[in-house]
Amino acid sequence: MNPHSLQRATLTLLAGSALAQAVPLLLGPWISRLYTPAEYGEFSLVWTVASNLAVVGCARYEFALALETSEKGAAALLALCLRLLMAMTALAIVVGAAWMAGADLPLAATLPFAVLALAASQALAQWAARGGRFAALAWARVVQWGGGAVGQVGLGLLQLGPWGLVGGATLATAAAAALQARPTPAGGWRQLLKPQPLRDIAGKHKDFPLLNTPHAFAGALQDTLAIGLLTAWLGAPEAGAWALALRYLKAPASLVGGSLSQALYPRLTQTANLTEARALVRRNLLLLAAIALPLMLVLLAFGPWLFATVFGPQWRNAGELARSLAPYIALHFIAAPLSVVTMAWGAQAWALKLALVGQVMFIGGLAAGLQLGGLAGAGWGVSAAMLLYFGYFFWSLWTWD
Repeated sequence: MNPHSLQRATLTLLAGSALAQAVPLLLGPWISRLYTPAEYGEFSLVWTVASNLAVVGCARYEFALALETSEKGAAALLALCLRLLMAMTALAIVVGAAWMAGADLPLAATLPFAVLALAASQALAQWAARGGRFAALAWARVVQWGGGAVGQVGLGLLQLGPWGLVGGATLATAAAAALQARPTPAGGWRQLLKPQPLRDIAGKHKDFPLLNTPHAFAGALQDTLAIGLLTAWLGAPEAGAWALALRYLKAPASLVGGSLSQALYPRLTQTANLTEARALVRRNLLLLAAIALPLMLVLLAFGPWLFATVFGPQWRNAGELARSLAPYIALHFIAAPLSVVTMAWGAQAWALKLALVGQVMFIGGLAAGLQLGGLAGAGWGVSAAMLLYFGYFFWSLWTWD
């Protein structure tokens, strides 16, 4: 992929991301009035656990698809992903049943459906990216994020409570997965289900499950532990405020960053040398920083007012949290699309070690902030801790040799 192709792919994904972002933003004020903070907190607890399982649903083998140059090898790798996805869904059934029995949380029954939809969408996004189907990826983002918001509004009007939040998000994610199921793999989709030797292809890309899976799981576990800690310490309404704030504050990083990373990753794997790759990373880091700084300043100045005005008075504490999280959100916005760099550079072991340190720092900052200043204090604690973490990460990428 030449630089112009990378630019076109990124712009295509950014256009889809902008539309996908616009729909939840427009419907957010309606959603926040259809559901209470407590309902949002219950939904967020289940959804973060589902996301935690789904992020390793294919043992990260889907990220090796870009490295497979032959169609036969790519199809075999996709078949391996499918088998691992089914195994994770089965595990989610067990986890959901145990959760319902132990915590009296009926909403946990939705866990396997959410895991299946999320993991399938993630895997097929990499499949579509390998095939250069960036327009399909863009529309899938619109369906997943925009369609999820539409579904939550519709189910909220039926007064389904947290079931409506989970149902809308899950159905839209499943639809997005279907949109990304092209091109047809070598031998057809049915061929993927047939018994076939997959040991060689699994061994060829073993670094992904061995190194990237713990990294990804630890990253997702951060959100799960945060919601769990907030629910236990402050209650479901405050956990709901945290979840709403993070959903809308991280949306630009998830959509814009995801668009850039899906285009950047294949480009990094094809650079001629490290000098060219490092220059590409530096340009993107500076571009992302230029976008993130104004976002941070707006949140610092107007966070509480914005949330109370847009989402309703009951969500003002989410705005106070948004203000305290502003530095962290800016740093995360820059870092999110650059997470693929270490995979492309074969530095997954280093990234895993650093990520584990980061998880400890995040939870430590959260707990210290909760103790000292409640919900807003938790945000300042996280921002302070992650400033050190991301600062080292950016410096390492900038000077990588």
